[in-house]
Amino acid sequence: MLARQLHALLTERLAFYPGIVLLGPRQVGKTTLAKAIAAQHPGALFLDLERHADRAQLAEPELFLAQHRDRLVVMDEVQMLSDLFTHLRPEIDADRRPGRFLLLGSASGALLRQRSESLAGRVGYLELTPLLASEVAATDDLGALQQLWHRGGFPLAHLAPSDRLAYAWRQDFIQTFLQRDLPQMGVNVAADALHRFWRMLAHLQGQFFNASQLGQSLGGASHTTTARYLDLLVDTMLVRRLEPHLPNVGKRLVKSPKTYIRDSGLLHALLNIASLSDLQGHPIVGASWEGFVLEQVAAHLPEGAQLGFYRTAAGAEMDAVVQAGKRSLGIEVKFSSAPTVTKGFWHARDDLRPARTVVVAPVERRYPLKEGVDVVPVSALPQLLAELG
Repeated sequence: MLARQLHALLTERLAFYPGIVLLGPRQVGKTTLAKAIAAQHPGALFLDLERHADRAQLAEPELFLAQHRDRLVVMDEVQMLSDLFTHLRPEIDADRRPGRFLLLGSASGALLRQRSESLAGRVGYLELTPLLASEVAATDDLGALQQLWHRGGFPLAHLAPSDRLAYAWRQDFIQTFLQRDLPQMGVNVAADALHRFWRMLAHLQGQFFNASQLGQSLGGASHTTTARYLDLLVDTMLVRRLEPHLPNVGKRLVKSPKTYIRDSGLLHALLNIASLSDLQGHPIVGASWEGFVLEQVAAHLPEGAQLGFYRTAAGAEMDAVVQAGKRSLGIEVKFSSAPTVTKGFWHARDDLRPARTVVVAPVERRYPLKEGVDVVPVSALPQLLAELG
């Protein structure tokens, strides 16, 4: 099993909270991680709520939960039981001992909305992402980093014995998600229409989201329909909606969000990019690398930090800005071993005056681009972000 960085944090939070909700897309490794955690708790009980036999054990949830107060109860795919959190609240209040529940879910929006059941302070929320560069690649191994970027971070795709099988797995994942997983979650959307929308987002990787234009490309769908499709893919943690960073700088700022397919391997599968050589010659290569780097940034954000992009109507632009309290980090992303930046970048840096500014590129080691701006490899991001905290 690949060691996941979240293991230590999940163990720490489970020793403090009565329950932890572990979110992440399907097939990202939540069950594997949860079983590793359960192995540390003798007598832990594991329920897969996709299985009818396991769901049947919760026919009388108050009785079942009270009966197992002395055990860690792990429940996988908890979005399958929409009223589960309603029963958890009084049960946790009856016994607030830490480490009682580990709940795994594949639909963040549906689960987080259940906070209305007043679980605040009773459970903590963590997200398991696809595999990160810091989990699979040595700091100086550009080959391993390139494979992770090309195949993406879903473990079965990343560990496939060949690129051909990794590509086939991702294509199967897309079809299974659309045709089986979404209907199981109670989502009533035509699979073909959502597939076309998803592919359109892939072609528009890193660009501004325009619901009306996308609706026209879908054959006249309304802007509310395309917005709903986007919400669905964001809620299932397959698309990132990156909001603008809006500092008080007295400038006309672009306020539309950008969208990114979160896993680079799924992005490439949606665009029928089967090999690394095909990727490197494809027009999407720069936007794909940008999205890949942004996911590494998002996964290492300090507690409470905000991630956004900066762009003014006059063209000042920075790919990402991390704001942590009064400190900020400006990030530009370039797919080049000898990156250069535009005037818009320097104007954005003058506007924002971040504590530190870096250009992230596929390089082996850090070096100065200009006074106050360094070119850095992906492996430098965890430390740079930790220094903001």
